[in-house]
Amino acid sequence: MTTLPAAPWTQREDLAALVAALDPAGEGLCRWVGGAVRDTLLGLPVKDIDMATRLLPAQTQARLEAVGIRQVPTGIAHGTITAVLAGGPVEVTTLRRDVETDGRHATVAFASEWRDDAARRDFTINALYADPRSLAISDYHGGLDDLAARRLRFIGDAEQRIREDYLRILRYFRFQARFGSLPADAEAERACAALAAGMKGLSRERIASELLGLLALPDPAPTLARMAELGVLAHVLPEADPAALPTLVAVESREGLAPDALRRMAALLPADPPVVDQVAARLRLSSAQRKRLAAAAARGAEDTEQNPRTLAYRLGRAEAIDRLALAGRGVESLAGWDIPRLPLKGGDIVARGVGAGPDVARALRAVEGRWITEGFPDAGRVATLLDEYLAGQALPPD
Repeated sequence: MTTLPAAPWTQREDLAALVAALDPAGEGLCRWVGGAVRDTLLGLPVKDIDMATRLLPAQTQARLEAVGIRQVPTGIAHGTITAVLAGGPVEVTTLRRDVETDGRHATVAFASEWRDDAARRDFTINALYADPRSLAISDYHGGLDDLAARRLRFIGDAEQRIREDYLRILRYFRFQARFGSLPADAEAERACAALAAGMKGLSRERIASELLGLLALPDPAPTLARMAELGVLAHVLPEADPAALPTLVAVESREGLAPDALRRMAALLPADPPVVDQVAARLRLSSAQRKRLAAAAARGAEDTEQNPRTLAYRLGRAEAIDRLALAGRGVESLAGWDIPRLPLKGGDIVARGVGAGPDVARALRAVEGRWITEGFPDAGRVATLLDEYLAGQALPPD
């Protein structure tokens, strides 16, 4: 029998208290499931912990309340109660089986058999359960063998799994990029290609979340290229050019930059602000994300020559790093450098006898332009620059 390695999270006292609350007599009413089990077996850090239980949602709530564990009914219609623990939240979900699906949403019924719950999950490596006391693993679909081989397979018939939720196409490629080996599972790829058009019914937010999750992985370039070859990418990001991504990934590696999903999306998209704005609106990205993509889309030949610190001052640090990386340039001059503020205010200029209004604005722009050109000198030098300006010496415009 395979057991889960004794990872740090399996020793947490708050999790032991959760198990004791839900299954005090040790009747096998709950098990760890999904990513925590999978990642522990792979020796990876565990971020989120999920629990499956035979208890109905009302029973879960009552048992948590009885021992004073705070709980939130985050998805109670689908059987999910979130237990709020000292070490982080844990989603506790009643075993389920699908009754009806339309490719976007599923109607579920609560179940009592672990095998029924496993059958409705997407991939074999995500349908591994671990007893919280013995750490014995239950594997109903060959997930352990697939995990050992780094093989990503849908549970059962791939097309049926996808028709239950078309987002599973994007999840397949994200998991393939993270865990899979090549060549990929032929049945899975055929099903994704054949049913890719079904993704048009998905919410834009769900698509954006999966795309950004994929792009945040260490090297998603081969997977994006394969999605394009199979005709999948065209259904969610037709503007993308996957050939541009390997160069950026190489620059990030060379410069010691952490993988960044938005920067990589900018690389995939053309340097065309109106087009990028349309994509951002379609994917319903946040205003901050749209602003950053817009800055990247406005890149041009000047990015190959402009001083990195000047770029950061004018655009912002993240935006400047994006533009520099997309131009293939180094970012070392920005390391540990805080973007300064001009040590001069309009009131300082008025105090020197300049009338408030356009004249003050012109003086600020002129001094700021020289300050930037000179590499952001200190307040003493700025005062001298202001003296020179007020004395009538020509300063370069902003």
